[in-house]
Amino acid sequence: MLMETRLESPCTLDGGLCAVAETCEAGEILMRRCEDALRGAGLRPTQQRQQLSRILFGNGDCHITADALYAAAVATGMKISQATIYNTLNQFVELGLLRQIGVDGSRSFFDTNTTVHPHFFYEDEGVLVDVPEHVAFDQLPEPLPGYGMERIDVIIHLRRKRHA
Repeated sequence: MLMETRLESPCTLDGGLCAVAETCEAGEILMRRCEDALRGAGLRPTQQRQQLSRILFGNGDCHITADALYAAAVATGMKISQATIYNTLNQFVELGLLRQIGVDGSRSFFDTNTTVHPHFFYEDEGVLVDVPEHVAFDQLPEPLPGYGMERIDVIIHLRRKRHA
């Protein structure tokens, strides 16, 4: 089930959360949006899911690892296990609220922008960002018989040049 849910923060002009977001009217609006998105995806809007939704979707599009989400959750005072983080991320991916992007064999990012789009991965910094311009291919291979092309995932790995 693919959801086209966009949870943009109403708290500041740049899309970020303000310091008093949990107690202001705009913060309440964001929490209702998170709750509605969870219910619409068939998930019970538990307090932990709502808080994780707020971290994930409250600041515009983001690319986050499970470890970074865990650290952000703990920094807000949440009492949560890493297993709950992984389970919630996997549920959100399965329901189309997030897109999982494997950058190498050992690391995955979770993207709040579920549209098909290319990425830069800065290997030295371990950071994944959207490619700002259009990427075009001159020629694509024909799919195998009985298959259709669903999407093309492009991750361009970048590394700082070393001066000689």
